[in-house]
Amino acid sequence: MQVQASLDNTPLWIERRGGEVSAAAMLRAELGCPEVLARVLVGRGIDSVQAAKEFFAPGMEALLDGQASDPMRMLGMPLAVERILATIRACEPVMVYGDYDVDGTTATVLLKTTIERIGAAMQPPRAVPVSYHVPHRIREGYGMQSGVLAAAAENGVRLVISVDTGIRAVAEAAEARRIGLDLIVTDHHLPDGMTELPQCVAVVNPAQPGCQYENKNLCGAAVAFKLAQALLVAASGEMPDPSAWLKRVREVLLPSFLKLVAIATIADSVPLTGENRTIAALGLAGLANPVQPGLRALLRVAAIPPERAPSAGEVGFRIAPRINAAGRMDVASDVVDLLLTRDHTRARELADKLDRLNQERRDSEARALDAIDLELQAIVDADGCFPSECLVLDHPEWHRGVLGILASRVVERTGRPALVLTHADGDAHGSGRSVRGFHLLDALTAVDCEGDLFHRFGGHAHAVGFSMASERLAVLRQRMRAHTETALSAEVLRPQMEYDAELMFGDLTIELARWVTRCAPFGIGNPEPTFLTRGAVVTAPVRLIQEKHVCLQLAESPESRVCMPALGWSNGGTNWASVCGRLDLQPGSRVDVLYRLRCNTGPYAGPHFGGLEMELCGIAVSILQ
Repeated sequence: MQVQASLDNTPLWIERRGGEVSAAAMLRAELGCPEVLARVLVGRGIDSVQAAKEFFAPGMEALLDGQASDPMRMLGMPLAVERILATIRACEPVMVYGDYDVDGTTATVLLKTTIERIGAAMQPPRAVPVSYHVPHRIREGYGMQSGVLAAAAENGVRLVISVDTGIRAVAEAAEARRIGLDLIVTDHHLPDGMTELPQCVAVVNPAQPGCQYENKNLCGAAVAFKLAQALLVAASGEMPDPSAWLKRVREVLLPSFLKLVAIATIADSVPLTGENRTIAALGLAGLANPVQPGLRALLRVAAIPPERAPSAGEVGFRIAPRINAAGRMDVASDVVDLLLTRDHTRARELADKLDRLNQERRDSEARALDAIDLELQAIVDADGCFPSECLVLDHPEWHRGVLGILASRVVERTGRPALVLTHADGDAHGSGRSVRGFHLLDALTAVDCEGDLFHRFGGHAHAVGFSMASERLAVLRQRMRAHTETALSAEVLRPQMEYDAELMFGDLTIELARWVTRCAPFGIGNPEPTFLTRGAVVTAPVRLIQEKHVCLQLAESPESRVCMPALGWSNGGTNWASVCGRLDLQPGSRVDVLYRLRCNTGPYAGPHFGGLEMELCGIAVSILQ
């Protein structure tokens, strides 16, 4: 079952701001690209030939040689490098403290591997004991725990390095000092309003106050990569042949690490611009033929064809969910084991387990969504509109590992911010997701004004997590309703969809589609170009595909013999069959369409436009009658 918001909640279509016309003309002349593509580039800040060349051909040089990407510019980096190298020289036991998601597990693998590789290459070799800890989502929750640090100290660990976590571990850092344990925090989170940082050997976080590193949007694994880069370069002085070592670092080690960093960068939804886009592009290319058995096995279960680089979309929707499933449904340490093993049989076993866990996650999510859809149907008004408030939904049988996904689905279905909770042992645990213009962390802070509601909570504008006594749930609902009476206006609640340019049918060419493909990888900050065509004519009855997707045949005019197929895939929350039905689309109807351009030679490809098709993003009855 799929709940569809009313037409009153139809998204507002907004054209992205373009740049200087002269800059677009210059790019078109220099690059030989279509005019519309040049306008797309300029609208995204790519307004010089040099910037365009770097955009279309990102290289390792940008990561290794540019001043802006020098890891030593990060506050705390020199101290961190010095302390870790001292640990390697002395063969001191060290522990990497990670997190249970894609970002945290890949960062754990990357830093553990770096330390071991450096030690093994020294003369004489140092077999550094590197352990790791990835917390259990249910038993431990997010963040560092003093008990884990104490156990590490008892086992002889002298240095703990956090990855993708630790920026809020002020009390834990104090406890580490008390028990004589050195701590280095590497992270990328910095919660709103935070004034105190952990007191430790070093804090490496580009988002911390006073850090001169330009890219404030690295994911946790990318911060670990920058630490690895700094360590590997600094370690050249410890090597018998520094030149040969640096050559190996540039040509082998760092490129191999980028495969994991690319997966984390895409999965963590950081902006794919500048350095992040270079990381993603190079790492995706490296995934075309990975050597490590775990990555090969993971690509196999994710149904990524061999010898081909996956797209950012395939990483986000096929690879990342299988990695995350371990932390959501079981233990995330299986991911670390998978990405470290050199045994092909063990890799296949672990990858198959992640695949099963991901299916369990999907089944758990589907069961919960059935119940959620029934609740949503019960709260719509006579016009089919949802209440103008933050929706709070709970059920004791919903799995804690899928609460964030469920909250996202509620937002997709309703256009409202949502908190989704489950219950255990008298406590409620919840996750929340928001809409544009509504700061969800500020909302939780406001409703907890007396400090009497939550055991703990945190997050940012668009996503939060929290725990509280189950008996206080009614109070949460009441206070959130009161808060949103003023904070959720009709303007905030109306969704928006952006497009890059308005085109005529004559503008749609294979050349344009190929240039659009070259703009990948796509993600936040670099979305796939979206176009608007007005007044298209529906030339045939709406055709259903597998009873939920639709295929339209569109033409520029009723007399045109050339039709363009437009496909609506009901995978992202839009029930296209329902939309077309409510718009009463018939042959002869005129529509305005938002779409992405596709090249397709599959069974639904049209006979014209050389296999071009539209992938629908939005559709409305046109005023161009």
